[in-house]
Amino acid sequence: MLSAAAALPVGQPRVLVTGFDPFGGQPVNPSWVAVQALHGREIDGHRLVAARLPTEFGRSLHVLQELLGQHRPTLVVCTGQAGGRSAISLERVAINVNDARIPDNAGAQPIDTPVVASGPAAYFTGLPIKAMLAAMLAAGIRADVSQTAGTFVCNHVFYGLMHTLADPRWAGTRGGLVHVPWLPQQGAPSMTVEQLVHGLELAIGCALRTRADVRLQAGALN
Repeated sequence: MLSAAAALPVGQPRVLVTGFDPFGGQPVNPSWVAVQALHGREIDGHRLVAARLPTEFGRSLHVLQELLGQHRPTLVVCTGQAGGRSAISLERVAINVNDARIPDNAGAQPIDTPVVASGPAAYFTGLPIKAMLAAMLAAGIRADVSQTAGTFVCNHVFYGLMHTLADPRWAGTRGGLVHVPWLPQQGAPSMTVEQLVHGLELAIGCALRTRADVRLQAGALN
């Protein structure tokens, strides 16, 4: 299933928000649980469209491309699961490498291959991650800026998205990736569905209202 519900109002600006299906033996993926709850909501005149991507190299990007063409969103927020993290992580950079520690859901396990053979080494996010961070922290939602999206399917989708949006034909559309922690039933650390939904809603609203990011310390020593 690609989207959480049926038709949305025609002509209204859209925000595409994606999550992934479960992987790695987990029965659920918190990214899809949270994103699905956002489907159909309206933020600052934009309608949110939720879609689920397969946790598969290659196919995930094909599905994302179809969704971009179908909805022509003004903002794209891809989300993924990051077990072991305790906060909603706003990813700063996507790198042009696939290096899978475990197989994806189709059994593929690429090692040291590029996401896009002719692409640059990396792309920075198109989201105002510092402003989004401030908005979530002010509301009591645990959040941070992450310096790595890993080298699994989340980074694969993040890089593929940014490579697409770098095309002048997508001028005006911004996008990036956000990682979310486990749900309580998956282990610790975790966040509840309600916390994830509230945090993502705040982050999306901030991204829609913020064109130039703020200066805020959110770096890392290692």
